[in-house]
Amino acid sequence: MKIIILGAGQVGASVASNLASEANDITVIDENGVILQELQDRLDLRTIKGHASHPDILRQAGADDADMIIAVTGDDETNMIACQVAYTLFHTPTKIARVRSPEYLKFSSLFAQEALPVDVLISPEQLVTDYIERLIRNPGALQVLDFAGGRVQLVAVHAYYGGPLVGHELRDLRTHMPGIDARIAAIFRHGKPIAPEGDTIIEADDEVFFLAASKHIRAVMGELRKLDKPVKRVLLAGGGNIGMRLAASIENRYQLKIIEHNAARATLLSEELDRTIVLLGDAADEELLLEEGIDSTDVYCALTNDDEANILSAMLAKRLGARKVMSLINRASYVNLMQSDVIDVAISPEQATIGSLLTHIRRGDVVMVHALRRGAAEAIEAVAHGDSKSSKVVGRTIEEIGLPDGTSIGAIVRGEDVIIAHHDIVIESEDHVILFLSDKNCIKDVEHLFQVGVTFF
Repeated sequence: MKIIILGAGQVGASVASNLASEANDITVIDENGVILQELQDRLDLRTIKGHASHPDILRQAGADDADMIIAVTGDDETNMIACQVAYTLFHTPTKIARVRSPEYLKFSSLFAQEALPVDVLISPEQLVTDYIERLIRNPGALQVLDFAGGRVQLVAVHAYYGGPLVGHELRDLRTHMPGIDARIAAIFRHGKPIAPEGDTIIEADDEVFFLAASKHIRAVMGELRKLDKPVKRVLLAGGGNIGMRLAASIENRYQLKIIEHNAARATLLSEELDRTIVLLGDAADEELLLEEGIDSTDVYCALTNDDEANILSAMLAKRLGARKVMSLINRASYVNLMQSDVIDVAISPEQATIGSLLTHIRRGDVVMVHALRRGAAEAIEAVAHGDSKSSKVVGRTIEEIGLPDGTSIGAIVRGEDVIIAHHDIVIESEDHVILFLSDKNCIKDVEHLFQVGVTFF
């Protein structure tokens, strides 16, 4: 696939890295020549220095026959205009734009083909807001990812000493929970994947990914660790776009406070939010945190634009007694470093955005992609089409499908029914199949499995 990426920032560089490793023809445009040179030194791609929306720059990048343009510069207007130019001058089939401003996003008609022809809108702030909200609803989870419109969830947890299933074989899960079906999709032990088999024994500190119907998630978590108490009190540090969106979304369900250091922004928050207590101050002020009851806070989220400030304030909140702390971290190298016993969850806007972008890039009918373990693994939702003659999956049992090593089918959604995968389940046409790939390098083989043959048409 020939893809032009506009913007070599964190998201653009990460998307380029993901796609260049999958034998795509990638060109990156940016005005910063130093960043472009660094990208070209480590990745097999072309780079062009110039303004991303200028027609001559796009033509130089090969827009005449590009399959897709991904506009992820730091400027909404540049991204939207670039899509307009690609549509009008080059008839680019797929145009993806990152748009951050809610003032644009609230008018869906603005992005119709006859207006601003953007095929796919990506809003990092909204993606991160939704992700944090799922984590708050599921205390104890490291990741919570939706599939099939939320009917199925993939949840990652650390197995703890004392969990009923810890020290037991996976096949005991069904005995422990009669009437509840779940599938262990993957286990990572000391950072390395272990293929989950019936006789695999879960050990304490294993990072366990499991799939289940959303209504059963809490019951399955209880098998792997002591269940955390439901969340009541939440404290947010930072009232920017993400902090404000999250507060507006959850303030009716929790006792919510938000700390904002900018007086004008704090005033705006107090006017826009109904039930949230807005505090003017510094989130790293120990005295302020103690006054506001940090020791009885269930979830503390550091959501400012400053990685270092987020990390330090989250560490302070944890030391002062907050039950669970989360920190928004933009720099990828910090994410791996900081998710530990000190910071419970390091949230990467980059990874949330990349998963959404990959959904529209994968071949075959892939309707959902989530990047896992900082991009090393993936979970995807693919739709099976065709019949037993034209498809490599339809009409076959799961054990008959030639899945690549490190790939497993976790669940199937058939209409409104959630079917947890077992070896004798037969895949039917239009089933939504949820797969876990412990090695994303297998993605080409998986895409090939879900592509129908020409006889189907």
